[in-house]
Amino acid sequence: MKPLLLPLLAFTLSAADLPKVTFSRAFPGSMPAYFAITVDKAGATQYKEATDDDNPLVFKLTPEETGQIFALAEKLGRFTRPIESGLKVAKTGVKIFRYENGAEKNQVEFNYSLDLDAQKLLDIFENIGETERNYITLETAAKFDKLGVNHALLLLESLLDQKRLVAPAQFLPLLDRVAKNETYMHMARARAAKLADAIRNPQPVSQ
Repeated sequence: MKPLLLPLLAFTLSAADLPKVTFSRAFPGSMPAYFAITVDKAGATQYKEATDDDNPLVFKLTPEETGQIFALAEKLGRFTRPIESGLKVAKTGVKIFRYENGAEKNQVEFNYSLDLDAQKLLDIFENIGETERNYITLETAAKFDKLGVNHALLLLESLLDQKRLVAPAQFLPLLDRVAKNETYMHMARARAAKLADAIRNPQPVSQ
């Protein structure tokens, strides 16, 4: 077994050395009150809802999704300059963009920004957060509330229809499990199968 450990260790170290972009939002009173998303240059992503969460959701963004995040981080100077608007607007939580690449560690904190690139990057991370909260809702319903599965699937279907679903392939094992399990309502099973098919066979984007 020992010869296998070196390649595995090398892979782990290589992944740890990749550039990373992290977004976090702390907003007491909201649901959730805190969440953080970390994406590395290979698309490996973690979502957590507590700073000390040792069991985050782990999934992989597509190359297109990953490329967009890192391209926007570059446009924003890897977060080396302020992006806060300074306007007197409602507080919507402390938001932080962070860039890490070896010894380089930059971050910028803001409440509201007028920078269009910052707004685009924020929208991407908000979509990721919404997607993962939907995943948690569906997974929880599948385990503990079989009557609530169809409602969770409706939420997922809405995200997909609005093109706000991020890294949709992460849902396939869960959707397949629901679709093939006769203990769920027929309506839920049919909807899960339909969603899985839509994810596996996406419609071409109209020009």
